[in-house]
Amino acid sequence: MTTTTRPRQGWFGQLLLRLHFYAAIFVGPFILVSAASGALYAMTPQLEQIVHAEELTAPSDGPALPLADQVGAATAHVGDGAELAAVRPAPEPGETTRVMFAEDSLGESETRAIFVDPASTEIRGDLTVYGTSGALPLRTWLDQLHRSLHLGDVGRLYSELSASWLGVIAAAGLGLWIRRARRARRARDLVRPDLRARGYRRTLSLHTSAGVWVLFGALFLSATGITWSQYGGGNIGTIREAFGFTTASVSTRLPTSPGTTDGGHGGEHAGHGDGGQVAEGSGGHDAMQPAGSTPTEIDGVLAAGRAVNIDTGLVEILPPADADSAWVVQEIQRSYPTEVDAVAVDGATLEVVDRADFADQDLAAKLTRWGIDLHMGTLFGLANQIVLVVIASTLVAMILWGYLMWWQRRPTRGGRRTGRPPRRGALTRAPWWGVVLVLLGAVGIGLMLPLMGASLAAFVVLDTVHGRLTARRPR
Repeated sequence: MTTTTRPRQGWFGQLLLRLHFYAAIFVGPFILVSAASGALYAMTPQLEQIVHAEELTAPSDGPALPLADQVGAATAHVGDGAELAAVRPAPEPGETTRVMFAEDSLGESETRAIFVDPASTEIRGDLTVYGTSGALPLRTWLDQLHRSLHLGDVGRLYSELSASWLGVIAAAGLGLWIRRARRARRARDLVRPDLRARGYRRTLSLHTSAGVWVLFGALFLSATGITWSQYGGGNIGTIREAFGFTTASVSTRLPTSPGTTDGGHGGEHAGHGDGGQVAEGSGGHDAMQPAGSTPTEIDGVLAAGRAVNIDTGLVEILPPADADSAWVVQEIQRSYPTEVDAVAVDGATLEVVDRADFADQDLAAKLTRWGIDLHMGTLFGLANQIVLVVIASTLVAMILWGYLMWWQRRPTRGGRRTGRPPRRGALTRAPWWGVVLVLLGAVGIGLMLPLMGASLAAFVVLDTVHGRLTARRPR
């Protein structure tokens, strides 16, 4: 009886250890870059205020001039060939109005932003901004580094691998921590590092205790990060649509309009997913005004929106996509309490033709919005940013400690090794139901997250080949 049951003992722990080891070794560099660039991205609001202070601040005193005059000054500055895409009035005194134009020379989701002093219409800056968040060049560079390593769609595979495997590595690490906690004399020794230890034991203590404190943050960043990925994110979007978990948007179809087409605002995931309450058919930043024209009705449109549900300083105004579409005035405040209400206004009559209130959205849509903003560090302002920087920095340290442990466990000159390497063949020692559950989980992950499934298969093949080659070596 003893010989038949003993091989089955501890198979799941060995499987977790093997999975944690291999995933961390090969995907660790991706997570390292993702965590480091994410920490920098979380600090961009303050960095932008320093780097782009001239563009963001307005030195003139006095009341703001009509918004049409400010847009007119920006239009005169860009000249012919640029078409109005969006306007963001100065949210506070001392700040500039941002007038954005679409140009053929710009890249996807990019607009040309002219920064105007509201009181004097002085042009304070001329920059290319990106996505629905209107990210300035510094944030755009960090965003693209975090998202794709500046390699376009091919580079996005790195971030999908990072987001997918981060959750698996964290979950496997939790399982290993629970196994150690059950054998530990004092549980507190597993939530704080043992600085009295030396060598491998000290590094393991630092790695383990840090992982416990950032576990839920890592799982959250993994889950929300997957929604921006190419393949896994597409599958999640399909599931959301199937269950009706989509964000309601205002319709810009005028009462006399025969119909409109859907437009884009850079996409919910453009500019690192900082999507707004995108208006159906508004055209978003793709909406066009005749080149060189100044919309004289923009002040009335803004006033009509504020009379309904637009009551924050952070506002964006989108021009109509065509003669049969309405203007859109939408809030873009991402901090809590979230203010992303939107209203569609007929430019000719200044009548409201549709509205969408965040308070009326279903819970799934609200959770999606909050998840995106929490991931980006905007939901709770500075506190949110600090937490993200701490989590990301801890992940960087844990990855470095992990590689250090790998080095410390290498065979020494005398052939000794510190600790035991993860054993192979865990599934061969598992009961039938364990094998079934693992295979079902692997298939489910492969279907939901195909890139992760492919990399998991590659790990298994690599491990098998390495095991066979090692077994053939003379001892």
